[in-house]
Amino acid sequence: MKFWKTFDIEVIKYKEGLHEVDFPIGDSFFQQVEGNDLLEKGNLTARVKVDKGANLIELTFHIVGKVSLVCDRSLETFEQPLDITEKMIYKFGSEVKEIDVSVMMITRDTPSINVAQLIYEFILLALPLKKIHPDYKNELDEEDNELEGGFVYIDEALTEGSTEEESTTTVDPRWEKLGKLKNKE
Repeated sequence: MKFWKTFDIEVIKYKEGLHEVDFPIGDSFFQQVEGNDLLEKGNLTARVKVDKGANLIELTFHIVGKVSLVCDRSLETFEQPLDITEKMIYKFGSEVKEIDVSVMMITRDTPSINVAQLIYEFILLALPLKKIHPDYKNELDEEDNELEGGFVYIDEALTEGSTEEESTTTVDPRWEKLGKLKNKE
């Protein structure tokens, strides 16, 4: 519990205007998060710009650094660089509640805002879906690019009745051989 207090921004002490707070994020941060199965190691810095106004507080998060991931293909550990910018708005109101994904309502006498969970969620959302080691990325990209944007289908209306358009278009020899096999059946 004491560890999480280091991620408190004591907004009640700030006057209106722009303020900056830096949070170092290391391996101990990821070890303290309950249910964390995705990340174990990392070295990041979260810079939070606090813009306190009369009716709201706007937090701008800029998180930069690297996290250690395990490759989905080779199971090798590699460093994934991250550069994240996110915003969160806290409006003053009569109760504490979530208005939107990026808008929260807090009371005017709220002493501090803990940003640890937000930082963790922003880091998780910035991770790639496919965690591929940089040594294998080029191989994967070549395979993906071959099929990108290409659709293969056969219109049965054209295969039944021969038209002039069919004879003028060139057919890939592989498809021609497959067509002959299909016609034999």
